[in-house]
Amino acid sequence: MKVSVLGAGSWGITIAQALADNNHDVVIYDVNKDFVDQINKGSHPFFEGYKIEKIKGLYTLKEALDYADYIVICVPTKFTRSLLKEVNTLLTSKKVFINVSKGIEPDTSKCVREILEDEIDPKFVRGYASLSGPSHAEELILRKLTLLVSASKDKEIAKEVQLLFANNEYLRVYTSSDVIGCEIGGAIKNAIAIVSGVLTGLGLGENARAALISRGILEIERVVVAMGGKKETAYGLTGMGDLIVTASSLNSRNFNAGVAIGKGESAADAVKNSKQTVEGVRAVLAAYQIGKKYNLELPIINAAYSVLYENVDPIIAIKGVLSRELKAE
Repeated sequence: MKVSVLGAGSWGITIAQALADNNHDVVIYDVNKDFVDQINKGSHPFFEGYKIEKIKGLYTLKEALDYADYIVICVPTKFTRSLLKEVNTLLTSKKVFINVSKGIEPDTSKCVREILEDEIDPKFVRGYASLSGPSHAEELILRKLTLLVSASKDKEIAKEVQLLFANNEYLRVYTSSDVIGCEIGGAIKNAIAIVSGVLTGLGLGENARAALISRGILEIERVVVAMGGKKETAYGLTGMGDLIVTASSLNSRNFNAGVAIGKGESAADAVKNSKQTVEGVRAVLAAYQIGKKYNLELPIINAAYSVLYENVDPIIAIKGVLSRELKAE
């Protein structure tokens, strides 16, 4: 199969390499010409010393769109809408769109599927799937065992994408019909991961992290259900699984940003100093807005919002959570 990946960051090139390993013909497009040049020389700035194989980098979006019937969306979600607006002006035939980014658009509370429905003319869409799950680029690029979920409202499209990515060496892919649950879970876990990093930066220990993950998945579930997803999805690979790996690993940009905040950096500096996009900051805002809209009990999200957007000291925010009325679990 021919596949075009839009976005050559660490996750984009990792996804592209997995597809190339499966003997698909893969090109990758990015506005960063330095990235494209390095890819065409067999390397990538985020993975120094690692050889990138069988992937061609492209400078022009039109060329990438014309090349393949499968289009992988892998850009930070703050750029998704503008990218898809441009994509819509360049398409000439139907495509299967595969989202591998994790985020929610603040103010609209829309995930990537809904943004795509807003911006891409239906006559150009043969299908849509979201590929998500517990996955660090730093491990998948080394072909370490990883499990993902292909979610689509169309069971045949979910299966197509499953077969596109799965292999018997290191990448197993399941299917799901719950696109909302998968995309919401993948986004909100980034918000919880920032809080986990803050706890670590403050030196509050493993007990605190375990408690955060346990209570954090409950908040993910509440948002998933409120948005029309399935409760059980929150406890699968794209919810609980993704939260565990993101909230406890130094490979997580969201966790690391939280650690920096816990150690005294401002939220703005922690984000600015990250080499990659910290999606959790926008996810906190989006989740906070969703919580207000649906009157959800989200004490962790609310505390994160107060730290990131109201400059509340993390210690004070934590005390606020702990001082809530005691109740049964």
